[in-house]
Formats: sequence, structure tokens, C-alpha cells
Amino acid sequence: MRKRSFLISCSLFLLSASLFAQPALTVKSDVVNMGELTFQQPRTASFELTNSGSAPLQLTSVKPSCGCTSVEWPNSPIAPGQSAKITAIYDARMLGYFQKEIEVFSNAGAEPVYLTLQGRVVATATDVEGDFPIEMGDVRLSTNTITFDNVNRGDRPEAHIDILNNTRSNMKPQLMHLPTYLTASCHPETLAGGRVGRITLRLNSERMKSYGLNEATVYLARKAGEKVSAANAISISTVLLPNFSHLSERELQTAPLLVLSADSIDFSNTDAKSASQTITIGNAGETPLTISSVQLEGRGINVSLSSRNIKPQKRAKLKVTYKPSALSSALLAQHPEDPHILLITNDPTHPKVIIRVKK
Repeated sequence: MRKRSFLISCSLFLLSASLFAQPALTVKSDVVNMGELTFQQPRTASFELTNSGSAPLQLTSVKPSCGCTSVEWPNSPIAPGQSAKITAIYDARMLGYFQKEIEVFSNAGAEPVYLTLQGRVVATATDVEGDFPIEMGDVRLSTNTITFDNVNRGDRPEAHIDILNNTRSNMKPQLMHLPTYLTASCHPETLAGGRVGRITLRLNSERMKSYGLNEATVYLARKAGEKVSAANAISISTVLLPNFSHLSERELQTAPLLVLSADSIDFSNTDAKSASQTITIGNAGETPLTISSVQLEGRGINVSLSSRNIKPQKRAKLKVTYKPSALSSALLAQHPEDPHILLITNDPTHPKVIIRVKK
């Protein structure tokens, strides 16, 4: 009697185990960005599948969303813990960006699993990574650094950032923490999955307060409430110059004329804890020369200017001091480039002057 009860218990246990054993389909990555494809040149991509369940996984149907995609998939069952591949061959028949889906049906459930191919079709292939080298989470950007150089007061230049939505979902990209002199818009306003849009930045130089280099950091938001961090930061730099378009011919003829004794300084052979050199700034014009801005770009140097207003045929001294002892190895690693000094003047022929400092 006990033996019979034991056999019945074992049978019930095995039956219960078989009832609860289920396959489970897991995809390593359900989106493959194929980059740039040449028109009518087929390209192959693969998706890795794993049976993360406890019973054999059987694919029953794999359906691409269009006739331009063909698929190859395993017909035999995939044992628990084992992996297999679905291979997709995309034959591009239209130029431009694309997103194609593949439906995968299996005995793991009634609902299909969706796989996505995306990329761009061009007449002559280059590399999509080169077009969108900046990765910000689930989007890619053409750049994360914008420079508005040599902007005259009154100018309203534009700059552009191309953005690729690397997901299957819609998003509304926008830039946060814009300074008052910048506005931004995205076209299209709603960016569909796998599509490319363009962010346009417009600068109103009339709203800028200071001549010379102005720097700002803005942040890309892909959804409402997204936090700002270094991971979604975009750097904006602008060099603002005076506008001389209103000057008459007579005013241009009598304008100040800047003359430098040197346009660079070399401290590369300096072993002392501190060293100084002086550059003479002369005015060969007929009206006073005004240096409205003196800015340093780099570490380890200091400057002092004897006068910012230089009368005709007079000179001022720009003293440059280099202190290598103030630079730690960490700072040198962060700023390996040589520094420079930026001067903004009212000389129409030299509104921006750069003095290089070699260290």
C-alpha cells in the first residue's frame, strides 16, 4: 500500500512539474542599427534569442513587415538555457531612413515579440556613426558642441544639431536651461522612432552682455521631467565682437590701429617656478584704441594690462606670467593644450586678437 502511494505521489509530482514547465523567449537586443546601407545592396543583421524558461522553446512563425526583408530562423526546438539566431537580410529599395519590424511567434506566449531593423539608405555608403557620433542614451546627435565664432553685435546666426531617435517610440526633444540670448526648436516637433530630426539654435546677439567669449551649457531632454547631467549636456560658445558696419568712410580712415610687438609667447624652456614676458600693444591710428575685453583660455597663466585705453601713437604693456608650479599633474592631464589670450578691441581691422602662449 505504501509503495502504491509513493508511486502515485511521484506521478503527481512529475505531472505538476510538467504543467508548470514553460519556455520563455529573451532577446539580447531587439533593435539593430544597420548604419548606412548602399541602395539595392543587401545587408545582413542577426538577433540572438535565448530560451530562459524551463521547457523547450519552439518558434512557430517569423514575419517581416515588408517584402524588402527576408528572414532565416531555427525550426528545431531551443532547449532551456540555449541560444539561437534569427538572421534578417534587408534589401534597400528606397533612399532615406528606415525602420522595419519583424514579428516572432513562439510557444512562449500568444503575443509576438517584435524585432526592429533601422538605418539609412544612401546612394554611396559612408558610416552612420560618423554622422551621429554622439550617443546620449537612446538618441544619437551629430554634435554636442556648438560654436558661434566672430558674431558681430546685432547678428542673429543659427546652428543645427541633427538627432536620431534610436527607439521605437515617439519623443519630443527639447533643450533646457537656455540662456536668454538663445532659442531652440526641433523639426519635426514629435520625432518618431527610428527617424531623424533637426534641432535649430538661434542666437540673438543683442541680448548678450559681454564682448569676447561667452560660454553656456544646455541640456537635451528626451521626455518631460528629465534631469540634467553631464550625460545630456551640450556646450555652446560664442565670441561676440563689436559691429563696425555703421562707421562712415572718414571714421574708418581715422579709426584706431592695433600693433603688437609679438603675437605669441614661448615659456617652453622655463624651469623657474614663475616667469614673465611682456608684449607691447601700440596704437598707430588717429583715435583712441580701446581694449574692451581681456580673457584667458587655459591654465597656469596670469595677465595684467597697463592701460585699456591707448591714445594715438602711444603704447601699453601686456604682462604675461606663467606659473608651472601651480599646475598639478591632474590639471595638466585635463588641459594639455597650450593656453591663449583673447583681446577684443575697437580697431575695425583687428576686433579679435589672439595671443598664443606655449608652455
